[in-house]
Amino acid sequence: MNKKIRTRIAPSPTGFLHLGTARTALFSWAFARHFGGDFILRIEDTDVARSSQEAVEQIIAAMQWLELGYDEGPFYQMQRLDRYRAVIDTMLEAGTAYRCWATPEELDAMREAQRANGDKPRYDGRWRPEQGKRLPAPPAHAPVIRFRNPQGGAVRWDDLCKGSITISNDELDDLIIARSDGTPTYNFCVVVDDLDMGITHVIRGDDHVNNTPRQINILQALGAELPVYGHVPMILGPDGDKLSKRHGAVSVLQYRDDGYLPEAMLNYLARLGWSHGDDELFSREHLVGWFDGTHLSKSAAQWDAAKLHWVNSHYIKLADDTRLAGLLEPMLAQRGQVLDAARLPAMCALFKDRCATLVELADWLGIYGRGVKPSDADVAAHVPDSVRPALVSLRDRLAAIEWDKAAIAAAMKAVLAEFGLKMPQLAPALRVLTCGRAQTPSIDAVLALFERETVLERLQHL
Repeated sequence: MNKKIRTRIAPSPTGFLHLGTARTALFSWAFARHFGGDFILRIEDTDVARSSQEAVEQIIAAMQWLELGYDEGPFYQMQRLDRYRAVIDTMLEAGTAYRCWATPEELDAMREAQRANGDKPRYDGRWRPEQGKRLPAPPAHAPVIRFRNPQGGAVRWDDLCKGSITISNDELDDLIIARSDGTPTYNFCVVVDDLDMGITHVIRGDDHVNNTPRQINILQALGAELPVYGHVPMILGPDGDKLSKRHGAVSVLQYRDDGYLPEAMLNYLARLGWSHGDDELFSREHLVGWFDGTHLSKSAAQWDAAKLHWVNSHYIKLADDTRLAGLLEPMLAQRGQVLDAARLPAMCALFKDRCATLVELADWLGIYGRGVKPSDADVAAHVPDSVRPALVSLRDRLAAIEWDKAAIAAAMKAVLAEFGLKMPQLAPALRVLTCGRAQTPSIDAVLALFERETVLERLQHL
């Protein structure tokens, strides 16, 4: 490819950045990075009534969390209104756009008549220059501006994902490119933005396939070079229906708050609709090295929360312990737990192999930060009277030793010998009383990360 690649993501700030848009952003980012190109963030905020600054901030925060750095932007469509109006004026002069005074009532009646005749409802071109001249003088109300779509022929493009697509121009009517109040419409703004920003490749969801021929025709009317389009199939829920909140279609940032790592989310999203051989787990660098626009799936991807859980557990195991500690500190603080910062990385190292999310890891580390009250059932099952004297002896030994894993292990070994017990008799009782649960990693390693006074206090009432 000789021309520098330029891709974009253009979310609407009418809500959070959802999974489908995040995946599209990832594909566009990876494609640009693979070819040494530019990735641009554009905010499509012309829906003033529904757009919000809060949504803008959330979109940008989600991009930052996923580490999808953009080279230019964010650009805002509402700051480009003068440019859109200038292009419309040029098109009116060139005859590729025209004013239409048809009222909503007239259009409703037109469509009703078309349905009654078994025809597809569509604008009938009544105010096209060649037909409008036969109509009475224009009414006093402000007109809309319509694009003068070519008649006859077809729009063709080679889609990165779907292959060759052809749509007849006779299927397309003259869409409105500016409302009667002068505000431009989505399909028109997108075209002008892609033209002005030199976008070479548009990767987006296949719900935009019907928009593409309209946008191609407008681009050609403006004498512009067409970008390459790639329409990625949607993400479905596990039941085959459109992904919804009940499947996990929440804000990308909700996954951050639920304890997922950005590299895990990136890895999982990349595999929804794209593949590289049988590779399931790969780094950001591998993705960039492999993502050349090929191997995009033609069929819809299916969301699998269990698979994401598995991927995240893999990355938690690989994660640097100091980094995990830094991610956990605010999470623990929200729970009212402040742990020894110097010991927190070691705690993460000890428990992370048992966890699929940071929330699960925080749950484990909670044993160090709050009073533990074992359940009566666990005490009855794991702390029999026959073991209590040994626990008293161990408590006394723990009060006098160096506080480290080796010394704790030696104290336990001495108590086992003293009372003729086996570790499976002592360790579960010790775990229940000090940690509130019967299963933990090696108990000597777990206890070594406690404050000595905390352990002694929890063994006080035997």
